[in-house]
Amino acid sequence: MSGTVKYRCRITDMTQTLTDSDSDIETIASHRHRLLEGMAHAAAAKGYAETTIADIVREAGVSRRTFYEHFTTKADCLIALYEAASHNALNVLREAIDPLRDWQDQVETAMSAYFGCLSQNPVLMRTLFIEILGLGPEGLAARRRVNEEIAGFMLMVINGKGRGVSKGRHNGPLSPDMAMAVVGGINELVLQAIEGDRVHQLHQLTAPAVRLVRAVTRDNT
Repeated sequence: MSGTVKYRCRITDMTQTLTDSDSDIETIASHRHRLLEGMAHAAAAKGYAETTIADIVREAGVSRRTFYEHFTTKADCLIALYEAASHNALNVLREAIDPLRDWQDQVETAMSAYFGCLSQNPVLMRTLFIEILGLGPEGLAARRRVNEEIAGFMLMVINGKGRGVSKGRHNGPLSPDMAMAVVGGINELVLQAIEGDRVHQLHQLTAPAVRLVRAVTRDNT
């Protein structure tokens, strides 16, 4: 496999001594990781529509049988790649936030780190953000799951771990609906940048994203 796809998909972290069973688990996880990398390379090189399962397994260095042990279709593989890349971006956000400090003092740094992560591979990011919308209900469901995770993280950081949602009420400056609105708004800004071939300029979205977050929480902080 030539080159390195710039997204971190940390499927395994096997640092302990492996038993035979552990070794089997690691092999399965390694194959999945390689298939996701294979999809990333193939889709970045040819575009998702032109990518075949043969392309994916060739890039991954595994057999077609191994592919079908993990995924039913190439769409399933793309969804898994989308979720892995999205979770990585969310982890970047998590790592950028110190829970012991006020979130308002960290929001700009966190947003900058998030957009920096997304911009690492413009071709792959275009494939993930655009193609996921064309995969029908499964793709939309994956997008919804990712958006809900990001919105949930925002609620935890801004409202505090002990001030979430209970009995239909929200406690804190950010409501679940507004958290999802912020996520949707930021996604739309990213899509516009992708469509305008400006993924390398995603860092410029930091300022409007920060203003958006502060605007929706201003009246309640």
